[in-house]
Amino acid sequence: MTDATNLDGAVTLITGAGRGIGQGIAEVLSERGAVIALSDLDADRSLVAAEAIKESGGNATPFGGDTTNQDSMDGLAEAVIKVFGRIDILVCNAGVIGAPGYQDRHEHTEEDWDATYGVNVKGFVHTSNAVAPHMQSLNAGRIVNIASHGGRKPRGAKAVLGNVQSPYSVSKAAVIQWTHLLAIELAPNNITVNAVCPGTLWTPMWEKIAENRRTADPEIAEFSAREVFEMSVKERMPMGREQTPRDIGKTVAFLASDDASEITGQALNVNGGAVMN
Repeated sequence: MTDATNLDGAVTLITGAGRGIGQGIAEVLSERGAVIALSDLDADRSLVAAEAIKESGGNATPFGGDTTNQDSMDGLAEAVIKVFGRIDILVCNAGVIGAPGYQDRHEHTEEDWDATYGVNVKGFVHTSNAVAPHMQSLNAGRIVNIASHGGRKPRGAKAVLGNVQSPYSVSKAAVIQWTHLLAIELAPNNITVNAVCPGTLWTPMWEKIAENRRTADPEIAEFSAREVFEMSVKERMPMGREQTPRDIGKTVAFLASDDASEITGQALNVNGGAVMN
């Protein structure tokens, strides 16, 4: 590890860090020397994840927080700054899969759209709005948004192992565009803003997707959710293997480092070649 990729002492706020991708990001950044503020809607998950990092020799503190509420995010930012004195890196990760797949466009309800957008889009806006002014006062910062390759290439409802997931895909496309807009706005303050687009990872979210698929499709109903997931990996990934939360964490660590100081407004695919734009 070079000095440029060392995050030693960088105070890092990660939302949705209690499990899955967020937890993997927290682990990797902690190993690179970052001081981790873990936020999760489920305070117990945040506590357990923080304890695991501390047991591994890292520095992590759990926080609560509801990204759908601006006041909650303002309070979270204030609490982290009160404890650590600053926020150097923000990782907006908290997200939901929303409505299940295997639905045609007209079957997604207004509630499906509102619930998905409330977390996947407004949650990112609320969190950035809470932290960006502080970073501007420092004239420095890194913001990394966790989007999805689903925001770049939606899959048809009738495709093998595919689904529409309209609210989810559109929400993640919005995250990419939000990344572009925020990058332009904050560039004069020496703040970079980038997105990472994960591929197919075995997380609680993907387990839910796989379970929805196997129950909706009689041809694969006999398989377990994990087996359905593995089928999807083989179908979608030219490299033929799944990604892991730590894979995403390594990319975030790079974007948060000095090595990426001239990279902003970009969305990097980490998906084994499943989407190449």
